[in-house]
Amino acid sequence: METLAITGGRVLQPDSRVTEADVLVDRASGTIEAVGPDLDGDETLDATGGLVMPGLVNAHTHVAMSLLRGYADDKELDAWLQEDIWPIEGELTPEDVEVGAELGVLEMIKSGTTTFADMYFHVDRIADVVDRAGVRARLGHGIVTVGKDEADARADVEEGIEVATALDGAADGRVRTAFMPHSLTTVSEELLAEGLELAAAHDVPVHLHANETEDEVEPIVDERDERPIEYAAELGALGDGNFFAHGVHLDDAEIGLLAETDTAVVHCPASNMKLASGIAPVQRLRDAGVTVALGTDGPASNNDLDLFDEMRDAAMVGKLGADDASAVPAGDVVEMATAGGAEAVGLPGGRVEPGAAADLAVVDLDAPHLTPVHNVVSHLAYAARGSDVRHTVCDGEVLMRDREVTTLDAEAVKARAAEHAADLVDRVDE
Repeated sequence: METLAITGGRVLQPDSRVTEADVLVDRASGTIEAVGPDLDGDETLDATGGLVMPGLVNAHTHVAMSLLRGYADDKELDAWLQEDIWPIEGELTPEDVEVGAELGVLEMIKSGTTTFADMYFHVDRIADVVDRAGVRARLGHGIVTVGKDEADARADVEEGIEVATALDGAADGRVRTAFMPHSLTTVSEELLAEGLELAAAHDVPVHLHANETEDEVEPIVDERDERPIEYAAELGALGDGNFFAHGVHLDDAEIGLLAETDTAVVHCPASNMKLASGIAPVQRLRDAGVTVALGTDGPASNNDLDLFDEMRDAAMVGKLGADDASAVPAGDVVEMATAGGAEAVGLPGGRVEPGAAADLAVVDLDAPHLTPVHNVVSHLAYAARGSDVRHTVCDGEVLMRDREVTTLDAEAVKARAAEHAADLVDRVDE
């Protein structure tokens, strides 16, 4: 057995206790062999002065949109999509998507994220990036049928199913897939129902945007005299293994449906704030027993992929939304970014304990903004930054050592991304 020992630091236990311990990883299986004192391995990562914690899980993003970071800001969602994002996305090439995905994955590795869920286009290229970068991902083709003729709309749904069945298990099993219609209002009822039936037949989970803005809720209420989550339930979109992004405008009955069906919700606080979508009822969701994860959404609506930022945002805005300073406490948001995220997207990770996936981040604790250390969990939620991550490990492999990414050439990735982004803007402006 070839082993990796992460030594000299403290460990965030599944019950949120922090103890001095080493972590021993079985590299062949990609799992944690032991957590305890004085562990030796064939290879060592020094965690002295740091904390070994689960790798973060970005449970909803559009990673290739890193090419659009800062391209269109300060607009509400509908105008932003229709006037800026959808037109420029129409110019994307498969190579653009691959280069954008490389840049986003590089950013995530450097900030301690080992797993992400992604809805986009040219998904095979994103899977290739996942493969060589060494991370995990739940991937799907983003389906939009509005504004398309019948043939193109149906082809889009068919592509969603084809991607989900063809790419599942890629990257030595680190890629899993899902059926990903964009939302309940951007896919026609007939085609959404057909696609969901096919997804169920293939045992493929479902991921979509739901209740992100009032403009997504009102058309369904006006047309059907029912709420979106009720509509989704009738279509068969709810269920264990399925997860919805945003969930900003949910009433108590919808929250109850999500809880009853074990449908997870991915909270994207930074994107929700930037697009003025609203404040998701995170505390009410958690109180009802809904699994809540964290996502950055795309880098064009955030504008970064740093889950530490997202934890802070979630805790802060959660208190405002509940009008309660004790709501969405530090330990809860750390759980949402780790074990909750892994559960929501149905991938390994999220816990530092024997038998768990060796998906880990080592966070330095000696920076001025992390001094003094009265409460490590508090620091993770309120004070830590992605730049505090010293090492990143996924599936037992070291993806970043001493802040140097080992699986991607960071300078080359940034140069390619800048070139492709400039060319993309030139094409859309022609």
